[in-house]
Amino acid sequence: MLLFEAQEIRHYVQDRLLLDIDNLQINPNDRIGLVGRNGCGKTTLLQIINGEVVPEKGTIMKNTSSELLPQLKPTDTTKSGGEITQDYIQQTLNRKAELLLADEPTTNLDTDHIEWLEKKLGEWQGAFLLVSHDRTLLDALCSTIWEIGEGKVTVYQGGYSAYTEQKKIEHRQAQLAYEKYEQEKKKLKEAVKSKEEKAQRAVKTPKNVSGSEARITGAKPYFAKKQKKLQKTAAAMETRLEKLEKVEKVKELPPLKMNLLNESAFKKRIVLRVEKTAGRIGSRILWDEISFLFRGGDKLAVIGPNGSGKTTLVKKILRQEEGITLSPSVKTGYFSQNLNILDEEKTILENVQSSSAQNETLIRTVLARMRFFNEEVHKKVNVLSGGERVKTALAKLFVSDINMLILDEPTNFLDTEALEALEKLLKDYEGSIIFVSHDRQFIENIADHILEIRRGKIKFFEGNYKDYKQSETKEKRHTKQDDYLVLETKISEVLSRLSVEPSEALEKEFHKLLKEKRELDK
Repeated sequence: MLLFEAQEIRHYVQDRLLLDIDNLQINPNDRIGLVGRNGCGKTTLLQIINGEVVPEKGTIMKNTSSELLPQLKPTDTTKSGGEITQDYIQQTLNRKAELLLADEPTTNLDTDHIEWLEKKLGEWQGAFLLVSHDRTLLDALCSTIWEIGEGKVTVYQGGYSAYTEQKKIEHRQAQLAYEKYEQEKKKLKEAVKSKEEKAQRAVKTPKNVSGSEARITGAKPYFAKKQKKLQKTAAAMETRLEKLEKVEKVKELPPLKMNLLNESAFKKRIVLRVEKTAGRIGSRILWDEISFLFRGGDKLAVIGPNGSGKTTLVKKILRQEEGITLSPSVKTGYFSQNLNILDEEKTILENVQSSSAQNETLIRTVLARMRFFNEEVHKKVNVLSGGERVKTALAKLFVSDINMLILDEPTNFLDTEALEALEKLLKDYEGSIIFVSHDRQFIENIADHILEIRRGKIKFFEGNYKDYKQSETKEKRHTKQDDYLVLETKISEVLSRLSVEPSEALEKEFHKLLKEKRELDK
């Protein structure tokens, strides 16, 4: 039995047709990821399914209970954003609805709690529709992806990786269709031109016919008839050309090559030294002393739980506090969530140009990469959405006269399309990048060095996120084996003593050790 079905849905926001959906179905145990640009109607669709919004037109059939986990959770000043989100998720899951609707549930969660959420949803006994820009989460949990674009919902089978592969195939097919259209159009134009030229020649005396022969009765009507036939053929071809179904050209963004500041004194050279630097806020120790080197062109991800001191470390580097040295060749650009580098009264283009020595062509290329096309670059910042402002600030930094980007949670408020566009920019960037993020795939795609802050310790790893996680798993396995051997030794010792001189204290210790061993066995 269907849990939910919608037919011929039409929903407007003011004069704009937001949703134009012919048919949607949700079955028991469906695992659906919902993706699309910011503002495309994802949240509104969840609200329609939950019964909170009634569409202007269409038929809704719902045969189940549902719970909506909204993007904006109730606030509690005594708890952090992450704690509020986690509590709210748990409360929603405890109600055990048959259909769960989750709108960006990873907001404010660190990587540990995102992995906790992934486990919880993986164990969920029911259907869910999940809006998220966390591609690792979508891949791990979803067997279907719904994409909203231009009001329509397109259904793709498989997780997020399968969806992106299908999108690549569609892209290639669109390119081939455009090339075929252009070839057909060119062929028809050439054929029309050829027939028109032949028609013009048909009124002239042929070169191999003498003047007297041309004046023979019947010669002129023959050429007039031939001309009329050629003109008719040309007209038919013109009609065919006009009726040729137009195929839009696929947007191909030009390659990006920037001039890097102080390139010869920067690339592959040591540009940052951190020597015996500890992290403290008042009497609280965030991490013990750490020392590491960082070279020009390296890309470092700073990871760890909320409150572990990631932003503190970034700010220490920016201020070059004691023990931290930046090379004179380095010039940094800093992105923070308050977006204070933007002038709200200026346009996107004016903001981005204001701190850049790059030419307008390159600046427009970067803006196009961030999905600001044509006249959109002339929109003022004060009318932009949160996601658009983030993209503008990132583009401004990217083309500034700097060679090291320091980014604190740059992926917040970005939809998956903008996120992948940012990834492409950062991959092409030849300067250094230090960034704080909880987005696992973003970290995997960008970083070639990992720095994790956890429980007062800092671990610096030369290698990507995948290699780091594998090394961490091996380390945990070895630690567990060591702990297991120590426990078994202690249990043997206690058993020996119990056999000689039994006592209540030894009995308690024995049972405590057995409990610890059972926990390790789990």
